[in-house]
Amino acid sequence: MALLRRLYGRLHLTVNEAKSAVASVFGRKFLGYAFWVAPGGVVKRRVADKAIKAFKDRVRERTARVTGRSLKSVTERLNVFVRGWKAYFRLAQTPRVWRELDEWMRHRLRAIQLKQWTTSRTIFRELTARGASLDVASRVAVNSRRWWRNSAKLLNTVLTIKWADQLGMPRLT
Repeated sequence: MALLRRLYGRLHLTVNEAKSAVASVFGRKFLGYAFWVAPGGVVKRRVADKAIKAFKDRVRERTARVTGRSLKSVTERLNVFVRGWKAYFRLAQTPRVWRELDEWMRHRLRAIQLKQWTTSRTIFRELTARGASLDVASRVAVNSRRWWRNSAKLLNTVLTIKWADQLGMPRLT
């Protein structure tokens, strides 16, 4: 570390003591990436937990249910951010994380869609028009004010990945 301080001092740069260390890469973060050991002793890159939390916070800002915007405009706003984030973290070697974030974003969109349909009658009508069984449509419509809970398991069969793709929802996978 002393050598680095001296070398950077000649370039009129300072070492940030809080972020810098001479240590193992495990447990450290570098430009939003963290490292882990896969089976066979292979070191792989992953997105750091702090970066995933920041991603979710930014997606929550763009997909708030109280904005009064159409679902199409929400996905357009989301598209720019997600494409940039995906391009930056494309070197991460954790496909499960990408799938989970994809599912979570679609879950957010389904919750927005349910809230926009507002009444249980509208929810029932829209779901049956999209091919939901009467049982699924009625179970979701009865709990019409529980957007997040309702937008999980039952609606996956009606508001599918294809539905999200038609809206222009960006994918991480």
